[in-house]
Amino acid sequence: MHAPSERSIERALIHRGAKFDFERVTVDMGGGRMVMREVVRHPGAVVVVALLDEGARVVLIRNDRIALGKALWECPAGTLEPPEEASMCAARELEEEAGYRPGRVIPLGSFYTTPGMTDELMHAFAAVDLQQSAQDLEEDERIEVHVVDAAESMRMVEDGRLMDAKSMLALLLAERRGLLKLDGR
Repeated sequence: MHAPSERSIERALIHRGAKFDFERVTVDMGGGRMVMREVVRHPGAVVVVALLDEGARVVLIRNDRIALGKALWECPAGTLEPPEEASMCAARELEEEAGYRPGRVIPLGSFYTTPGMTDELMHAFAAVDLQQSAQDLEEDERIEVHVVDAAESMRMVEDGRLMDAKSMLALLLAERRGLLKLDGR
């Protein structure tokens, strides 16, 4: 079997979108076998665990998701605008979606969101030393801001109220780093 870097790969643009593109990728798997996949080419994104009161409270949003037809509990997040740095995007998205300006953003890690269908690389951050500002939502965004106890945010992950994977992982990474005060947990 060929190593991924040795395979013959053909790419064809299917659609150029506003934020990401759709491509048809054909890969020579060797032995005359060709495999075709449709993939989403994405510039990358950020997710932000916004912390108040030294990690005792977390800023969450209720984000109306058109694709699902319902609102989800999430951490503020958004798409990179190349050549924007991920940390700058995190600060921008937090202010736009939640109306908080961070004094500092702390990298928590990076991960691929759905590698079976996209190359989207998500960068997780914690934001501290927050100052309230104002939301600056895009025309298609319907977002409500909610501040919850850090322990409650983790209960929301555990009991299924918070089902957004990027937010779940970012909260767990922040907890792992000791950034959330969880009432003795």
